[in-house]
Amino acid sequence: MPEQSTEQASGAALTAYSSPETVKAVALVLPGGKADSFETAAPRQLTAVRMRPFAKRLARAGAARGLAVAMLRYRYRGWNGEEASPAADARWALETIRETHGGIPVVLVGHSMGGRTSLRVADDPSVVGVVALAPWLPADEPVQHLGGVRALIAHGNLDFVTSPRASRRFARRAKAVGADISYHLVHGDNHAMLLRPHRWHSLTTRTAMSYL
Repeated sequence: MPEQSTEQASGAALTAYSSPETVKAVALVLPGGKADSFETAAPRQLTAVRMRPFAKRLARAGAARGLAVAMLRYRYRGWNGEEASPAADARWALETIRETHGGIPVVLVGHSMGGRTSLRVADDPSVVGVVALAPWLPADEPVQHLGGVRALIAHGNLDFVTSPRASRRFARRAKAVGADISYHLVHGDNHAMLLRPHRWHSLTTRTAMSYL
């Protein structure tokens, strides 16, 4: 279960799933959301519930290595166009981690809108890697800031909510600007990642730990 929360005055919050006595690295989990919504995000929403098993799996895998795991609760449920609401929240979370733990490495794990968010803020100096699961990546999503960034994009071939082809195209564009990015197709699963959960969890944990 979550241990404690750190909340921003505007409503964003970090919930800790593990916090070792000596923290050497952090895995920051970013849930999905909606394209447009200024509705308040809440822990009970399915987008957040879906990512809790990932947070717990990372916490177990990293316990002996000083890995702290936290999930971000956004101010709003939506991306909201040019405002890119969750990206601002993610940058607040990264700055909060720096203030608390110093410049330790951070790996980002995001699903859907959270995958887009994780890639958007991957130029933060603390970020050492990104795992983007079934990310929402429009054709005009920028890649210029991803030179040198290590990332994995994983997408289910049965996903009709976000596009596996768009993810593949994004990975190619990011490689062209120098990103160390790979693309993995998860056969037999869709956007919810519930048909092959062990495959998603294993891939995410293994990749995140390799970045650290």
